[in-house]
Amino acid sequence: MYYQSQHLADYEACLDELAQRDLTYRCICSRKSLAELSNADSANSGVYPGICRNRAITEDIQHAIRLKTATQPITFKDGLQGVLTSNLAVQYGDFILKRKDGITAYQLAVVIDDHLQQVNHVVRGCDLLPETPKQIYLQGLLGLAVPDYKHVAVIVDSDGYKLSKQTLATAVPINNPASTLLALLRLLKQNPPEELAGAPVNDLVAWGIGHWRPEALQFCSTLSKKTLVISA
Repeated sequence: MYYQSQHLADYEACLDELAQRDLTYRCICSRKSLAELSNADSANSGVYPGICRNRAITEDIQHAIRLKTATQPITFKDGLQGVLTSNLAVQYGDFILKRKDGITAYQLAVVIDDHLQQVNHVVRGCDLLPETPKQIYLQGLLGLAVPDYKHVAVIVDSDGYKLSKQTLATAVPINNPASTLLALLRLLKQNPPEELAGAPVNDLVAWGIGHWRPEALQFCSTLSKKTLVISA
């Protein structure tokens, strides 16, 4: 069993390595100040402008750790979405590796976790597609292997948001699993035949395995791809 709490030293070792190579810096910017800045400059909304990059911030001041990004394209081939390109410095700016509260940020943790567990294939939802170039950039800096990525479409509500507890989505009923499974096959655009209505769970699973069409999961929302370019 793999527990992140047992690998805090691994995260810190990577942070130390990046710091020694002058690839990170301390940042004291708050979410509120950055939100106000984004509102004032809507053209660069969501892009960290490097406010603290050249500041001398001492260790005793509460701070986050940001990774310096370079103005270079990050291109990768997604197993479903095709060839995608992102320019981190232009589209995001320097991103956080360690939060002000001392918690390792998702980008660093997932890169180290995948490396330590020898993960070579990653399948996840399209809501995480914009994060992948950041991870590939970090993997390159650390000399780590890049897994094969495949991002699948996610089920969204009427406003285009992924169904989750955060958006107060209704829990999936468990009293009729066959009906729920059939509805999911339809939502995932697998087009189960009408005669499967009322079929037992085992039959639905068998049909799903035998007729699975991953290409039906190719479509990702505009929200997921807004910062990525689909290459020809």
